Amino acid sequence: MAHSISDEMSSTSTSTPFLRRSRWVPSTVKLKTSLFSELSGAVGDLGTYIPIVLALSLVNSLDLSTTLIFTSLYNIATGLLFGVPMPVQPMKSIASVAISTTPPLTIPQIAAAGLSVAAVLLLLGATGLMSVLYRYLPLPVVRGVQLSQGLNFAFSAIKYIRFEQNLATSKSGPPRPWFSLDGVALALAAVLFLVLTTGAGDEPPPPPQQEQEQEPNETVDRGEKVHRRLRVLSRVPAALIVFVFGVVLCFIRDPSIFGDLRFGPSRISLVKISWEDLKIGFFSAAIPQIPLSVLNSVIAVCKLSGDLFPEREVSAMHVSVSVGIMNFVGCWFGAMPCCHGAGGLAGQYRFGGRSGASVVFLGIAKLVLALVFGNSLGRILGEFPIGILGVLLLFAGIELAMASKDMNTKQESFVMLVCAAVSLTGSSAALGFFVGIALYLLLKLREVQFECRGFGFGFGFCTSNKAKSSLDDQQERSTFALVPNMITDDVVIMWEIVRGAMWESFCILYWCNASDKVYNICVIIDRVHRLILLNKGLFPNYDLYCWGAGGLGNMVEVEDT
Repeated sequence: MAHSISDEMSSTSTSTPFLRRSRWVPSTVKLKTSLFSELSGAVGDLGTYIPIVLALSLVNSLDLSTTLIFTSLYNIATGLLFGVPMPVQPMKSIASVAISTTPPLTIPQIAAAGLSVAAVLLLLGATGLMSVLYRYLPLPVVRGVQLSQGLNFAFSAIKYIRFEQNLATSKSGPPRPWFSLDGVALALAAVLFLVLTTGAGDEPPPPPQQEQEQEPNETVDRGEKVHRRLRVLSRVPAALIVFVFGVVLCFIRDPSIFGDLRFGPSRISLVKISWEDLKIGFFSAAIPQIPLSVLNSVIAVCKLSGDLFPEREVSAMHVSVSVGIMNFVGCWFGAMPCCHGAGGLAGQYRFGGRSGASVVFLGIAKLVLALVFGNSLGRILGEFPIGILGVLLLFAGIELAMASKDMNTKQESFVMLVCAAVSLTGSSAALGFFVGIALYLLLKLREVQFECRGFGFGFGFCTSNKAKSSLDDQQERSTFALVPNMITDDVVIMWEIVRGAMWESFCILYWCNASDKVYNICVIIDRVHRLILLNKGLFPNYDLYCWGAGGLGNMVEVEDT
């Protein structure tokens, strides 16, 4: 049920028969594991969802029924479209500003902030700029953002477990008592239960293989028993059991909840947004939310989906457009601004979610609760043990942070850790991101060849004869060379290279000696560093290779003419 994020999901798991055989079930929601595993994964992101929604309803008078209805529709739509447990979570920066501002932001101002972020993400997605950004962002920087977000979740989870929480002010109170219906001992018991059932998130080891010529022995028998026990434990819907136990405790802590329940949803109405609301919402809440949404709600979640589901990696363009459309629909009716989040995806995967069915089940449950109980559901959520929410959030944060373990070189780890450290201490993922980008470029600058003669300058990564054999092994060689009779206009050749840079996945760093004869201009392409231009006359000691603008991306040696 629970696997490490590095495990490939290419092997098919046992699926629930009725969903596998029903032709009317879309392929995106056909179960990849057991039904109970998907149900357990469905509650994996509630550790962030419930506290923020409850705080907004208490402080900003957010209509809980309306938010549940729209987020349930978001869950169902994303599950059907993406085919992975794509979460729907509150926009955390907007929620933080809305709660902490004095006076708190009004619903029209919150809606204006959500619409502003939606417009930016929809524009980036529809124009393809988000895909370009996702494609060229250095992986160590993305891992740094994921690591910082995962650790941030884990730190918040520890506070939930250790201290009383005032959700209305988002501040910690006195230490939580050890023995109570929301005590530290209860949270630790939930942690022990989740560790015993799900382990560290890795798949149970395969059964021990016995050689044919050997007789069965005690070691093999013991290994088979361990394997069977771990396999049984992995099928327990651990997160679902913990969450249902928390719901039961709500009614035990305050039996008067039964008398306060009211049936039926609240009336959905259109929110009137003035220019003043738009100005306040944009400058106070949307501006800090935009970089967080780009990095964590699109870039990080797409990268994590590729790690968890290599055969079903979601597109950055589709995720960006999805966030834009969700908020353009819901914010006009007072629903909470929502996005997708890497932490939610990690949490749902950690507890068993493997397909879109996981979030579809969650959406159906939200919709039923909203239609039956409406805003009175807030009475139940208000008594939910915060320590148990902290436990769910802790496992989700650790799972997200473990995505960074594929940084194998010291340079990659250095960039990732600096990015994460700045993000955590500066309380801004955007700040850590820009510091990580600057550090990455500085480290790459150390590898750049530089020489100055007269007015000619050259920058680039040169491929010597030593690397020639590796190029031959990795890719086929094609024939392309720039010769005087082929192109004679410097403007034309510059345009061809720019066009190739736009469409062939590399970029121009520097143009040197544009007035030189065309046959003296060589284009250097390094697939990792993407620095392409060099003047051969400046570096006669290197064997240079030419990139065919508009070609297939193969390198050929440029012969002297």
